[in-house]
Amino acid sequence: MNEFPVLGQVALGYSPMIDRHRAVTAVRLTVFPNKPDAPPRAGDLLAALGSTWPADGGRVSLNIVGESLLQDLLQTELPLNMMVEVPAFMAGDIAHTEALQALHARGNTLLIKGRPLAPLPREVLPCFAYSIIDLSDERRDGQPAPGGVSRTIPHVQGEVRTLGQMTDAFSRGAIAVLGWPIEDAVVASGKSSAQPDLQAIVELINRVDRQEPVERLEAVMKNDPTMAFKLMRYINSPAFGLSVEITSFRHAIMLLGYQRLKRWLALLLASASRDPNMRPVIYAAVRRGLLMEELVRETGDPERRGELFICGVFSLLDRMMKQPFSELLRTIPVPEAVRAALVDDDGPHYPYLELVRAVESASVYDIRAASDNILLAVAEVNRAVLRALAAARQLD
Repeated sequence: MNEFPVLGQVALGYSPMIDRHRAVTAVRLTVFPNKPDAPPRAGDLLAALGSTWPADGGRVSLNIVGESLLQDLLQTELPLNMMVEVPAFMAGDIAHTEALQALHARGNTLLIKGRPLAPLPREVLPCFAYSIIDLSDERRDGQPAPGGVSRTIPHVQGEVRTLGQMTDAFSRGAIAVLGWPIEDAVVASGKSSAQPDLQAIVELINRVDRQEPVERLEAVMKNDPTMAFKLMRYINSPAFGLSVEITSFRHAIMLLGYQRLKRWLALLLASASRDPNMRPVIYAAVRRGLLMEELVRETGDPERRGELFICGVFSLLDRMMKQPFSELLRTIPVPEAVRAALVDDDGPHYPYLELVRAVESASVYDIRAASDNILLAVAEVNRAVLRALAAARQLD
């Protein structure tokens, strides 16, 4: 990925597109040119993104925040798995009609973003498969939408930040939502609401943290067939990259070692909820861990990378287990720097968590400020983002 200079010319943010079943069906990638008056070439951008999203690598919706770069993109031959969001004012401009028709004819998916102030040209309207309507633009009076785009085009609700907003959007007829439904408040309950299988994972994390003998770890695994099955499936997956099949728990535990076993258990704990509404939260947590780890990959410090990974994966555990971190981390062992970041919004790992949140919010000013705070160039951050998303796709 180092061979793509374009990654130093843009800032990237990402968020999920979530369907009614709470499954993530696409990634929305927001692209900010660093110099809007001198944007990079669309072809260079697509080449860089192609390393993360090859033709068979899942769908990505490109939200280009820069008219010149978007105009260039509309004239480019796009892979079919790359959808394009087109602002309403550009969709209504006849100067773009030919390009939109050509992309539609090739089979590319186009989304119109926002409400047009006037009816769209008749030849353009059929080019759009979906409309994107942000919560802030949602009409609440029940009247038809103005302009050429009505709810006859399936709509995607944008700016979704809580589980309640997601549920309400689907009740209004949205086919998908864009955003991170992870901002619900967590209230101290005084007791754990963890499911039995979650408690078993926490017990094993504690045993690993104490570096108990392999025999004791193996005994816990044998008493939980589901956890044992998931371990065997994970360690034999392509993402792990082994050349031989692992068939015994003992071999798997010995091969992983304590640190990597704890990493896997962190992933398992973060993904063990049975609540469908938690699927987007799990999606966010895994990517947070991978991105925080990637941000310090060049330091060559595996312990630090491991701590940042745990910090990111656990950063939404309070939502999943419905306990504030001040209660939750009394039962789950974490390094002091991780505890400081999650409980006190402080410590050496917290600035990295702030950067990840800025990337998730697609706020270019916050991304730049947070990057400067930890002395990372925008190109380094973008490379980390793409590596993390590619690694997450392999885990999925």
